[in-house]
Amino acid sequence: MTDDVRNVHDALSAIAGHWQPHRLASVNDYDVKVVKLQGEFVWHSHPETDELFLVVSGQLVIQLRDRDVVLNPNDVFVVPRGVEHCPKAVGEVHAILFEPQGTVNTGDVGGDRTAPLRELG
Repeated sequence: MTDDVRNVHDALSAIAGHWQPHRLASVNDYDVKVVKLQGEFVWHSHPETDELFLVVSGQLVIQLRDRDVVLNPNDVFVVPRGVEHCPKAVGEVHAILFEPQGTVNTGDVGGDRTAPLRELG
């Protein structure tokens, strides 16, 4: 991690695949991640931490067991720790995530959608 200025749009342009978080910056013990999303993810939870979503472009639906939360550009939503959720991107979505370092994208379920945190080039 450098102390250089990072541009969110440039960082997102450098990402080739979907559901592959990349570290944009670190703040204390938290990672600020940029990610491209498309389609439906997996149902999971993060038992030890909240998860913040900030939509940069597109429309993201955070499916919860009791309701759907619709996020449009510039909308922020925090999924509380332990709450089962399933993000679903309507078309391609660009987003920023704010999570403690070491948080796994698939939370407590693992599986083939688990992606390591990547560094931007």
